Amino acid sequence: MSPGNGVANGIAANGVAATTDTTATTAVTTATSATTTTTPNTPPATTPPATPKPSFFSKLFHILVPCISSSPAIEIDLPNPSKSSLTQNEKPAITPPIISDPPPLIIPTIESPPPAESTTVETPVILPPTQILPDEETHGMTSGAVQPPGSIDGSTSVQKQNHPSEEEESEGTSFTEDDDQDLHVDEEDEEDKLILNGGAGIPIGPDGIPKPLLPPISPQHAGRKCLVLDLDETLVHSSFKSIQQADYVVPVEIEYNWHNVYVIKRPGVDNFLKKMGEIYEVVVFTASLSKYADPVLDKLDIHQVVSHRLFRESCYNHKGNYVKDLSQLGRPISDTIILDNSPASYIFHPNNAVPVSSWFNDPHDTELTDLVPFLADLSTVDDVRGVLDGAR
Repeated sequence: MSPGNGVANGIAANGVAATTDTTATTAVTTATSATTTTTPNTPPATTPPATPKPSFFSKLFHILVPCISSSPAIEIDLPNPSKSSLTQNEKPAITPPIISDPPPLIIPTIESPPPAESTTVETPVILPPTQILPDEETHGMTSGAVQPPGSIDGSTSVQKQNHPSEEEESEGTSFTEDDDQDLHVDEEDEEDKLILNGGAGIPIGPDGIPKPLLPPISPQHAGRKCLVLDLDETLVHSSFKSIQQADYVVPVEIEYNWHNVYVIKRPGVDNFLKKMGEIYEVVVFTASLSKYADPVLDKLDIHQVVSHRLFRESCYNHKGNYVKDLSQLGRPISDTIILDNSPASYIFHPNNAVPVSSWFNDPHDTELTDLVPFLADLSTVDDVRGVLDGAR
């Protein structure tokens, strides 16, 4: 076979193969079309919906169901975010079991033991003793209003040490108001007794011998009456503040520090002391401390007429007041006179007192000068109490 016949035969073979493929394709297409057109009205096949993914609440229910006892089921609808696009008719109904309420928790009650019966112990009320104040408890320099430290307007407070309960008060075993009233009645009776008796009397020493505040009267004063004079606001006025017109300045040591006390004299005091020194045994009795009053009297008594000096430690502590008990001086009460600006000072002997007003800085005061003739006449009577009692 020649080469030309071979090529021709190859081309012819290829043409036959191509024709054959085209014919086959056309037959398949025709068959498909025929099948589509000849098939009656059949609805399209619907794809079943995908199973929704269980929600968090559904998982939670499945976890809790084995732990909870069964109970009648009630249908409830729970929201499912995965089906938000479905209509209400298409939402599947989920019927989880109802979670029953847990049984009530029973807490056992523990009975507390009954309280033990309280025993009431009655504490006796201890009253402060009435006695002469020690020097270490009286830290003021001048007498002022003759009040101890901590007192106000001559009044002292009584603090109750017991605070009983209502049950104790109902049983009558506590410090009640009746007891308080009895305490005040006892104090009033004591005060009345001291006034009635004219003071506490001459102190008795440890050896049993009376110890009056004053020594026996000197021969030069024999037959004279005793004139007791107060110092602060009666004869002078003193201050720790600087006073330009001060008559003298007295240095006083207080707690290892030195302080100046400025003193001014009451008008007429020099002549008054001179006149009284001629007819009386003169005693200065002050509620101030001696470390202040002593140097003041050294400068004040220029005529040397003051026979004796008594200070705070010689006062009698009565209900918080510094009382100058004339019955402890060792002089006859009928011959004793006290001149003081504070009535609390002579509460035991009001019929022996010549009241005087408090003086601070009035340069026109004449009270001491006016008292000179009256006290001169009083020095000649038999019993000063008869005159002073009628003068009140």
